[in-house]
Amino acid sequence: MAGEWRETTLGALIETGEAHLQTGPFGTALKAAEYAADGVPLISVREIREGCFEIDEDTPRVREETTKRLPKFLLEAGDIVFGRKGGIDRNAMVTQEQQGWFLGSDGIRLRLTKPHNSRFFSYQMRSPTTRAWLLQNCEGTTMPSLNQGILARVPIVIAPPPEQQAIACVLGALDDKIELNRRRNATLEALARALFRSWFVEFDVVRARAEGRAPVGMAAAVAGLFPAALEDSALGPIPKGWRVGTVGEIVELSRDAVLPGDHAEEVFDHYSIPAYDTDRNPVRESGADIKSQKFAVSEDCVLISKLNPSTPRVWIPETSTVRRIASTEFLVCRTAKSAVVGQAFVYCLCQSPALIEHLISRASGTSNSHQRVRPEDFLRYEILIPPAPLVAAFEKHVGAMLSQQGVLRRESRTLAALRDALLPKLISGELRVPDAERIVSRAV
Repeated sequence: MAGEWRETTLGALIETGEAHLQTGPFGTALKAAEYAADGVPLISVREIREGCFEIDEDTPRVREETTKRLPKFLLEAGDIVFGRKGGIDRNAMVTQEQQGWFLGSDGIRLRLTKPHNSRFFSYQMRSPTTRAWLLQNCEGTTMPSLNQGILARVPIVIAPPPEQQAIACVLGALDDKIELNRRRNATLEALARALFRSWFVEFDVVRARAEGRAPVGMAAAVAGLFPAALEDSALGPIPKGWRVGTVGEIVELSRDAVLPGDHAEEVFDHYSIPAYDTDRNPVRESGADIKSQKFAVSEDCVLISKLNPSTPRVWIPETSTVRRIASTEFLVCRTAKSAVVGQAFVYCLCQSPALIEHLISRASGTSNSHQRVRPEDFLRYEILIPPAPLVAAFEKHVGAMLSQQGVLRRESRTLAALRDALLPKLISGELRVPDAERIVSRAV
């Protein structure tokens, strides 16, 4: 252990007033009736990712009257939040922008006093040693749970404040780049969807041309690929010259099977539903480990989950040096040989609200978590099929966006692997900050 570093427990810091734990409000203090569609986000275990929060439209919120009534549950910048149930080995640190968010009932908040660095402690609590300790000492078997007493017993190391700051900066540089990549990918995703909606759902360019207006921000050559009028169809007014078809005309479902025991000497990238939920990172496993039938996946496929269509799971397989397989819970979509569309068009179509609503309305199953899409309902869905030159222009624009997304995701996984390798060495004092800074500067 390096010079002034010392070993202790989180509880010792609590006893000296250097740290404080707060469990979220239970049902008697905060009732579900107080959840609202607007207000500040209520943070529960589902919003806690690796070092950061991720909120969405399903995240509950609470209004000002609730936060004023229960001020001790308001989060401050630098707070570290743990989940009490499920993903107990994860934690996230509150940023300045997230100050004022609300601690949910299944969360525990750690607040440190100066001069301790919250980001240093957040990383330490996510180190392999501490995560293993939490999983070994938690309560429950089927659903791991955490409480203040368990957290107080967690062994920790205390580095001098300057070293805490330096370690946090080194590891933070990697996480900041990962977060930047995530935001860039979210922007690219939003642009791709917006372009699909504008071109093929709202018909913005067609309507502009029909009114004698030049489409904003579009080259004349591309604008000229759109007609200047709408015509009636079974689906209502559509651009003149386009036709009504079905998904089955542009998509073929691949059923190339990989059976248990086949290709035992090979290694596969395995796409599964849990893999999608953990940052779209495929699980790599050998053919000998495959316990059930899978579908072979090619690079030009689009994967769409058959489970619970109200939570769409759609993505394009990553470029890989090994073979890819997918759980049979996916529809493995290939562009039909006779189709004028490409992978980018199919990808955006599978995420379009109208198709998602269609699948939700026809999904079989008795509960939300077990609803299942039938392939025939997917393939029979009626769509508009634009002319080939227009689709080619869309593929050029959006295909480049999707390709860039793949590059950024791969870069982020490399940076995350480097962070995870450096973290235990920095926290233990085995690797000094100047050496780590040189490694990180080459990576970012």
